[in-house]
Amino acid sequence: MKFDRFGRLAAHVGAILVGLGVSCAASAQSVATVPGMPPVTNPSNMYSDAGFNHFSPAVAGALQRIYVPNLRSNDVYVIDPATFKVVDKFPVGRSPQHVVPSWDLQTLWVTNNAEGRNDGSLTPIDPKTGKPGKEILVDDPYNMYFTPNGKEAIVVAEAHARLDFRDAHTMALKSKLQVPECKGINHADFSIDGKYAIFTCEFGGMVAKIDMVNQKVVGYLQLRKGGMPQDIRVSPDGKVFYVADMMANGVYVIDGDNFTQIGFIKTGIGTHGMYPSRDGTRLYVANRGSNKVHGPRNGPGSVSVIDFATRKVVANWPIPGGGSPDMGNVTADGKWLWLSGRFDDVVYAFDTATGNVKIIKVGMEPHGLAVWPQPGRYSLGHTGIMR
Repeated sequence: MKFDRFGRLAAHVGAILVGLGVSCAASAQSVATVPGMPPVTNPSNMYSDAGFNHFSPAVAGALQRIYVPNLRSNDVYVIDPATFKVVDKFPVGRSPQHVVPSWDLQTLWVTNNAEGRNDGSLTPIDPKTGKPGKEILVDDPYNMYFTPNGKEAIVVAEAHARLDFRDAHTMALKSKLQVPECKGINHADFSIDGKYAIFTCEFGGMVAKIDMVNQKVVGYLQLRKGGMPQDIRVSPDGKVFYVADMMANGVYVIDGDNFTQIGFIKTGIGTHGMYPSRDGTRLYVANRGSNKVHGPRNGPGSVSVIDFATRKVVANWPIPGGGSPDMGNVTADGKWLWLSGRFDDVVYAFDTATGNVKIIKVGMEPHGLAVWPQPGRYSLGHTGIMR
C-alpha cells in the first residue's frame, strides 16, 4: 500500500468505502484542489484535520508555548500555557505584528513590518527550542500567508497595497502583485479548494478576491463605506466567509464563490480577530472594545461565540474590568482561547467552557500571538490557519 504524503491511505479508504456501497462524498476526491495542495479529507469540515490534539509528526518535539509579539517594545514574550507564566523574552525587529507558523510547521516567523518603512524583517523562531534565529530583511511584512501548495510565502506589504510572493523557505522574492484598490490590505483566508483567497482592505471598507492559481486580482467587494474590515475566516464547509469589521461592530457574511454579501451578525464593539473551535462548530470573535486604531485601556472588550450552523451568537464573554482582545488562537485541546490585549499590555486566556479569563502581563501593545504547537497537517499563515 502506498501512503500519501501525510501518512493517510486516502485512496485505499476511498476504495473500501465504494466496495461497501458507501458514498465517497466525504472522501478526498470530492473536492478538486489546486495542484500541490493536500486533499480535503472532510468537505463538510475542512478543519477536521486540525481537530482536538490531531498533531502532525512535523511538530514532534515542539515546546508548548504562547509567542506574543509586542508592537511597541519590539520584542516577543514567551508564555508557558501550563503555568500561565512568562518564561522568556527576546528582541526582534521594529514593530513586530504577528507570529506566523510556516506551511511545513517547522518555523514560526515574526513579521516585523517597521510600520511601513523599508527596513522590515522576518525573524525565524525554532519551535523546538523557542529561540530566535537571524533576521531576513523584507519589505513591510505586516502579515504573512502561504500558497496552498506550500511553495511560496505571501508577504502582505500593507503600506504598499501589495502581495509579495517569496520562496517559502529562503524568502527570496519571486513576484509582486499590486492590489491597488485595497487600502490597508492585511488579513486573508482561502477557499476550500485553494483556488482563491479573500483579503480584507482595512482602510477601504472592502475585500479583495485574489486568483491564487494565476496570482491576479479578480475583483473588489465594498462592504461599508467608512468600515474597517479586519480578520476573515471561512466556514468549515467552505461555503461562506466571515469578515470582522471594527467599525460595524460585527461580522459580514460573504458568499465567496459569487463574491456577494449575504448577511451580517452583530457581535460587540471593535470586532477584530476570529478563530474556529477545535471541533469546527463555533467561531470565537474578539471584540476589541474600541472603534479606534489606538483605543483606551480597560475598554468594553469581549468575545462573542458564533454557531457556524445557525450563524447566530450563542454566547458573549466580557472581560471583568474591561480589556482589548485582539488576535491569537485556540489551544490544541480546545480548552483555551488565547488573545492579545492590544491596548492593555496583557494577554488573555479564555476558558472555552465557561468564558472565564486569566490575564498575564506582557510587553507594550501585544498583537498577533501564536499558540504552538497547533494541530493540523499544514499552516496557511497568519497566527495559524490550520488545515
